[in-house]
Amino acid sequence: MSKRGVTIFLTLLLTVCLIGMERVKADQEEKSLAAEAEQSQRSEMAEAEQDDEKLVALTFDDGPQEGSTERLLEGLKEREVKATFFLIGQSIEGEEVLVKQMAQDGHLIGSHTFHHVQLTGLSLEEACGEITMTNKAITGATGQTVEYIRPPYGSWNSKLECAVNMREVGWTVDPRDWDVKNTDVIVKRVLNDVKDGSIILLHDVYDTSVEAAFQIIDELKAQGYTFVTVDRLLID
Repeated sequence: MSKRGVTIFLTLLLTVCLIGMERVKADQEEKSLAAEAEQSQRSEMAEAEQDDEKLVALTFDDGPQEGSTERLLEGLKEREVKATFFLIGQSIEGEEVLVKQMAQDGHLIGSHTFHHVQLTGLSLEEACGEITMTNKAITGATGQTVEYIRPPYGSWNSKLECAVNMREVGWTVDPRDWDVKNTDVIVKRVLNDVKDGSIILLHDVYDTSVEAAFQIIDELKAQGYTFVTVDRLLID
């Protein structure tokens, strides 16, 4: 083959190679765009599912209580539900293992003062002492910092917030389980009032309330509700 023929051959070969490389590059770009589009679609679907999700928080005051709280934890674990517990500091002594189990199971633990007192009826120093003692007891049992408080009777003010740097948590559904002590009535009252974003108030020191909690969970799950700890609702 002449030198000119070799040159033409090499030129044609190089051209074919370049065309092939361009096609490969184009195929890769097309696949990449398709992958990005698929990922974007998945993200949009996930966001849509989250928007449609109905969230509710079960909260329990006044524990821990030997027997009833333990039974509640077992039932929550069986149902794969996370709840929020607002503990009385003086009730923690002797029940540290139970409180530790709450934390290990993924439940949120907050303060309900040391002696279940109305904080606004105390001096700032006394009120802070009630909260600090309870936080110390919870942290001693769990190793976790306490960030949330449910003041007894919902009695709270901004001075306390500044003094202890904790977030107050209220409720939106109160079946007055401590008063009625009737499982069927408690369940009915909650189901009548609950909606997306509800914070349900119960007390784990009563067997009737523990049984009501199980029935409420089963029914609301059947209705498509997801149970979360209360901080999830406060963030949202």
